[in-house]
Amino acid sequence: MSDNPKLFIRRAFPVVLVAAAVVCCAVLAVKISKGKNTVSRISAVPVEEKSTAADETTVTTVPVTTAEPTTEPPDDVTVRIGEMSLHEKVCQLFVVTPESLTNGENYSVAGEMTRAALKDYPVGGLVYFAKNIDSAEAISQMIANTKQYASEQSMVPLFYSVDEEGGTVARCAQKAGTTWFSSMYYYKEGGKDTAFANAETIGSDIAGLGFDLDFAPVADTWSNPYNTVIGARAYSDDFHQSADLVASAVEGFHSGGVYCTLKHFPGHGDTAGDSHYGAVYTDKSVAELTQGEYLAFESGIASGADMVMVGHITMNGVDGLPATLSHTMVTDELRGRLGFGGVVITDSLSMGAVADMYGSGELAVRVIEAGGDMLLMPRDLGEAVRGVEAAVNDGRIAEERIDESLDRILRLKSERSDIKKS
Repeated sequence: MSDNPKLFIRRAFPVVLVAAAVVCCAVLAVKISKGKNTVSRISAVPVEEKSTAADETTVTTVPVTTAEPTTEPPDDVTVRIGEMSLHEKVCQLFVVTPESLTNGENYSVAGEMTRAALKDYPVGGLVYFAKNIDSAEAISQMIANTKQYASEQSMVPLFYSVDEEGGTVARCAQKAGTTWFSSMYYYKEGGKDTAFANAETIGSDIAGLGFDLDFAPVADTWSNPYNTVIGARAYSDDFHQSADLVASAVEGFHSGGVYCTLKHFPGHGDTAGDSHYGAVYTDKSVAELTQGEYLAFESGIASGADMVMVGHITMNGVDGLPATLSHTMVTDELRGRLGFGGVVITDSLSMGAVADMYGSGELAVRVIEAGGDMLLMPRDLGEAVRGVEAAVNDGRIAEERIDESLDRILRLKSERSDIKKS
């Protein structure tokens, strides 16, 4: 050993470094060799054998599927509306007399002129008066023939309607020998059971003749003793009693087998004058109507009334318009406040209260703009139909608006008829 320790360390240090490096390389080589062997063993295991009982995590493969559309296919009403031309749609909004359809011919029979007229104007319904009824057999045959013609032309089934209230307004009792009742006002003390029974009998009698829609019950209340157009046609002169009796009558008509109609919204029993011949007014506000006239309409709607007929009553206390042409009365009040979702039909559009103000075309358009669905007896059917079609083509009325009314009409018809196109 050298006598100089520092010199010895300097000479030995490189040797130590080299030795250490050799050892490290040897260790690394061993580890690499072991790693290769491990990889080889893993690769040699089949895929299904890689997972062992010692594995704590199991991976489950979930097959990917495409969800089926959840949208339901369109129903019969939607399909039928989609198949209709604009002319067919518009015609379906009208209820007219047989002679109006045939230009003054065939009052009490349905023959070839009726068949041809239905082809030109496939209307939504017909309404029959005493002059159309020669006898029970004759009116039954007339309706049966009309149904056959409509079926041959694959039309939507028509409504076959009549005013059969009892008393002074009873076309079938007068001409076809059905059960006769006094005016409903005179049965008011019989209560709800009598109102139901009378309506059930009327409904059953007219259904037996072929009718399926009655423009009854009268939901007006005879609150003005000077009123002549309604008078004893009302069920009562008390608003609350009217509400009770009208609700039972609705149930009775349904039990008898016919659709029924509340009339004449918002209430014609406190007016002086007759809307058949000229303007009729009420000064009542909405607040006053809700406390009186609305009660019978609300109860009738709650009992399931199919239609509400709107009267031509000029609403001085609301907007100064006839109720039939008032968006406030039809859409905001009847639809909105009273919640009626059924078919809104006008009183006769040939009545002086509105027909003296507008031509048939403009009048029909204004009814639809107000929110009405069906238009009863315009003075000129052709002019009315053309007026609505022109309003749609000009963009004044959207076709979707026509479809809304048509949807309500066809859904009501589909309850008793097959509305699918044959």
